[in-house]
Amino acid sequence: MAYAKTDLFDPKLNSSAVLFKALAHPARLAILKYLAETKVCITGDISDELPLSRTTINQHLTELKNAGLIQGHVDGVKVNYCLDSKRICKAIAEFQEFFKIINVPNNQNCR
Repeated sequence: MAYAKTDLFDPKLNSSAVLFKALAHPARLAILKYLAETKVCITGDISDELPLSRTTINQHLTELKNAGLIQGHVDGVKVNYCLDSKRICKAIAEFQEFFKIINVPNNQNCR
């Protein structure tokens, strides 16, 4: 039976990997930052605010939505995008938990 190599790892690590991958592009970080700064759902075209094409922005929005970091709701011919605040809080906790596990001693010297 075939399986994905990711199946060899803990489900929690797989979940973290999906989240980290979604955050691994500066355009996606810029989109999250923009949505956070506006403090409202965006009905307009986010590509007016970022130096990327509408198609590229839509691809990044899809990645963020698939990771659960944003929500997109259809309103007529437009889509309203906003942060998913519950998932953002969970993501912050996930980061903190992950980096607490790999806490590096202050005196570690890798040369």
